[in-house]
Amino acid sequence: MSEPVYIVGLDIGTTKIACMVGEKMPNGKIEIRGYGKADSTGVKRGMVINIEETVDAIKKAVAEASEQSKVDIKSVNVGIAGHHIKSLQHRGVLIRENADMEISDQELDKLRLDMYKIGTAPGEAIVNVIPQEYFIDGEYIGNLRPKGMLGNRLEANFHIIIGQTSAVKNIEKCIHYAGLEMENMILEPIASASAVLFEDEKEAGVAIVDIGGGTTDIAVFYDSIIYHTAVIPFGGNVITEDIRKGCSIIKKHAEEIKVKFGSAVAVENSDDEVVSIPGIRGREAKEISFKNLASIIQARLEEIFDLVNFEIQKVNSEHKLGAGIVLTGGGAMMKHICQLAEFKTGMEVRLGTPNGYLSNETSDDLVTPMFSTGIGLVIEGMAKYEAERLRGHKNDDMKNEKREKKLIEKQEKKK
Repeated sequence: MSEPVYIVGLDIGTTKIACMVGEKMPNGKIEIRGYGKADSTGVKRGMVINIEETVDAIKKAVAEASEQSKVDIKSVNVGIAGHHIKSLQHRGVLIRENADMEISDQELDKLRLDMYKIGTAPGEAIVNVIPQEYFIDGEYIGNLRPKGMLGNRLEANFHIIIGQTSAVKNIEKCIHYAGLEMENMILEPIASASAVLFEDEKEAGVAIVDIGGGTTDIAVFYDSIIYHTAVIPFGGNVITEDIRKGCSIIKKHAEEIKVKFGSAVAVENSDDEVVSIPGIRGREAKEISFKNLASIIQARLEEIFDLVNFEIQKVNSEHKLGAGIVLTGGGAMMKHICQLAEFKTGMEVRLGTPNGYLSNETSDDLVTPMFSTGIGLVIEGMAKYEAERLRGHKNDDMKNEKREKKLIEKQEKKK
């Protein structure tokens, strides 16, 4: 009987830092063996702004997850988001030396690694390169790796994710200072997609919209291929701030009434429903109607969905999204939010939870949209581990990739 393999996902969010320890069961499902959470005070809109506070929160979350799972956590799959993230598509070409030999993993890796050499703006770095579809001698092959096939000219379209160099390095520093190794850095909307989307949705065309505390992350799929990713610099925290200002109350109370009594559609609330907020330092209590509260929430969510619609339209004109939109993240737990999203986008909308990929033994507390990213990081990390293990040269490949990426960075600095 083989030793169990544990994969750790670390979600460095604006409101919370979550650590998940997962193990793949014989039935293919993921069981979360341990979970840890800490308040995130050193992150703003998905970007680290205070190294020390973020490191302390990471240590706390990791220690909690380690104690619960009885696993000594040494390496993590970490998520990256933030409004600095952008994406582009690029085609790579490889003329093979011998067309009579089968296409190898090494050739496919070289084609992908060459994408790290494309030029980026000063202060930007390529975070990840994702293969979309392959071509051999001009013939379309699809999105599966064409290992073992024959041909002279190997081509592929790639989805390239770019971020600020400083933002990437700050995350790497936090992981290092917390005494951990970074196994993979994964774009958060891709992780969330792994947790809540199904293959038939990706084939029909779907957009995942992850509404977090500091950002709203988007990923668009069509024909099971990722076509677009984007990060909008608004999330649940701006809604809380709008309530704080609009109702003249403190932030703590604004967050409480948003979670307990908030609604995304004002007309679904009556005028006579009110909540009483304690006054500050002996002042009189303040009454806030549910309808006014919902009006504030609806106004900000409409703005967010307008921006979501703008990002989706970048690819939706070419590829219609038959499966519509899947909402996830803590902000997606707002009452009537799917109703508002359908009205603003004109597409079908459902709420996405990670229960489709989790074993029955996983705590019900984790099977919510709030933990989609953390669970998705475990799923993505597990998929990468297994793909590398099946290819039989996991360590060599990782070392070669890191070595080549460092060489590319040095060459860029010399220019």
